[in-house]
Amino acid sequence: MKLNIAERINLMNILPAEANYLTYKIITNLKSDLSFSEKETKDYNIQTKDSMVFWDQGKAKDKDVNIGEKATDIIVEALTKLDKEGKITDNNSSLYEKFIINT
Repeated sequence: MKLNIAERINLMNILPAEANYLTYKIITNLKSDLSFSEKETKDYNIQTKDSMVFWDQGKAKDKDVNIGEKATDIIVEALTKLDKEGKITDNNSSLYEKFIINT
């Protein structure tokens, strides 16, 4: 699935911090796939300041992230929980649309 930098960051933030061991390993692998390579960091000028991430939006390209069936289930569950709690925002609405509405 093609994800932009903001979606990758926001997806990492909504994934559960705790889970059973098998789910935890899937989440860990997914976070690794969502994170930024050294090349991306250099090419897109990705920087952090005061716990915020900044990048050159004119250069940044979407990344095709391979998200398996179980990882998709975990994401859908996290987004569904946010929706039930009334916590869908500008930051996560595009993820909700990609994983819930458009599937």
